[in-house]
Amino acid sequence: MGSWKRDFASGLIVLVPIVVTLYVIYWLFGLLSNITLFTQLTDTQYQAVAATLAVFVLIVFSVGYLMRTAAGSILEALIDYVMNRLPVLRIVYNASKMAVETVLSDGTGEFQQPVRVEPWPGMRLTAFKTGKKAPDGREVVFMPTAPNITTGFVMEVEPEDLEETDEGVEDALTRVLSAGFGENDDSEVAIDELLPEDDDDENEE
Repeated sequence: MGSWKRDFASGLIVLVPIVVTLYVIYWLFGLLSNITLFTQLTDTQYQAVAATLAVFVLIVFSVGYLMRTAAGSILEALIDYVMNRLPVLRIVYNASKMAVETVLSDGTGEFQQPVRVEPWPGMRLTAFKTGKKAPDGREVVFMPTAPNITTGFVMEVEPEDLEETDEGVEDALTRVLSAGFGENDDSEVAIDELLPEDDDDENEE
């Protein structure tokens, strides 16, 4: 009984991330290939996807070049003004804009730097620097929840209360996303240790 549970859990650990990734790729491919304009102008779905991506990249570069001009600055200010007057959409607009600016800005390294916060003696929480400071000089950090890192808490912490780590961003995110079960290259924890023991072993005890 315990043996098949172990095998089933091991299979899920390997296959579920692969299946989810393939499904997302399949969904994006179907979304891009079903754009009416390009399906009418191309012969195959692959050509439609390639044409969609090419046009999207061209639009991104064109808008980026426009933003470097005075007209682009005026247009951006006008769009911000209009979007900030919409009750619900302004929240989505500002949140998505801030997320893109944070990821693509020069402060990306600071935003992704993992640190540890100790709210109570003996308890440490994983957080990430945002590169921002509060008016009183405190560091603004983001502490994601596990396993959903899109939610969390924004905290203002004294710099001396932050514990710098040598841990990489990928290792810290892996631990949070896996709810503490993830392992990095330096970890000696094996997958078998994360799975329930066989019933035979329990009976022997």
